[in-house]
Amino acid sequence: MSQPSSNILADVINKYEAELTNDWKRTLTQVSVGTGLESELAQLCTQFLPLFSRAVQRAAQENINSTEWDEARNLLAEFSRLRARQGFTPTQTAMFIFSLKQPLFSLFRREFATQPAELADATWLSNTLLDQLGLFTVEVFQQSRDQIISRQQQELLELSTPVVKLWQNILALPLIGTLDSSRTQVVMESLLQKIIETGAAIAIIDITGVPTVDTLVAQHLLKTVAAARLMGADCIISGIRPQIAQTIVHLGVDLEDVITKATLADAFVVALQRTGATLSPTLKA
Repeated sequence: MSQPSSNILADVINKYEAELTNDWKRTLTQVSVGTGLESELAQLCTQFLPLFSRAVQRAAQENINSTEWDEARNLLAEFSRLRARQGFTPTQTAMFIFSLKQPLFSLFRREFATQPAELADATWLSNTLLDQLGLFTVEVFQQSRDQIISRQQQELLELSTPVVKLWQNILALPLIGTLDSSRTQVVMESLLQKIIETGAAIAIIDITGVPTVDTLVAQHLLKTVAAARLMGADCIISGIRPQIAQTIVHLGVDLEDVITKATLADAFVVALQRTGATLSPTLKA
């Protein structure tokens, strides 16, 4: 009775592990997936092959999602996440696994030169498993890249909504670009945190850099004003251009309870008056 193909595959890997590792390293160099990290990949080859062989022997099915593959998957997941952070492509990441096919097949062809059935079984199993593992690295890579992009977008949102202290008890929040739901949340959090830190009584929200104001944008502004009021600070909206004023009237948005001004300078003057501060021009001699 012939051995199961999983045992055949594991036996070949164990028998020729050193040779297979060296051939794999050379193949990796030829497909140029190292990009200056050859020593790191060489170490990874040495770590992965025993895990691969052990999982093949223990797993009952041709499925890398079973618990027998946990160690191998964890190693590849860590590798894929690192590649995503280092700026590699999904193809370069997956080629680490796919490049093992050629060295394995060369061994099979030599080992089973007179055993076509064993050759076919071992080749089929190795290709099936390596394809699954390669796709697994791509999935983990993409998830990691998405997380990186999401984190960068959040950081950009925070950088694009600075809260500036203009004067004692007066803050300014200049908005530039589209004001959507996610950005409104960041705006609120930044403004409220600054109100807590400074104890400001007036917050000027300047929308000079907001290209258009529709019903949704107006609602976001009103939510920000309401949140600031709950923290004890009144808001002034500046940057109300003629076309924006017409749009707000046309939309029927109620801003009667909110002080609005055409420019940030006009809003600043009102804020000074409401806080009891005054500015006097310096007279030149």
